[in-house]
Amino acid sequence: MGYGSGFEPTKATIITNTATHTAKFVKLMALEDSVIHTLTAEGIDENLAGGDATAINFNTSSCIEGLVITSVRLTSGTVIGYIA
Repeated sequence: MGYGSGFEPTKATIITNTATHTAKFVKLMALEDSVIHTLTAEGIDENLAGGDATAINFNTSSCIEGLVITSVRLTSGTVIGYIA
């Protein structure tokens, strides 16, 4: 399985709470309708304004991949994060 980030996942974690989770995530997938409070990654920002992306509706089975995500915090829902 190729990832645009150049890293392959070696493990995964299921995120079900609203704590900030930090790791070298190479893919996030929503296991149920979720809302991402904050997403930090090199090469992603909100409206080209710089900084973190916030308040992202993340529907069941949606994925974010192709970049290295360094932290994620949920408002609600359940997400699986694949870690390099």
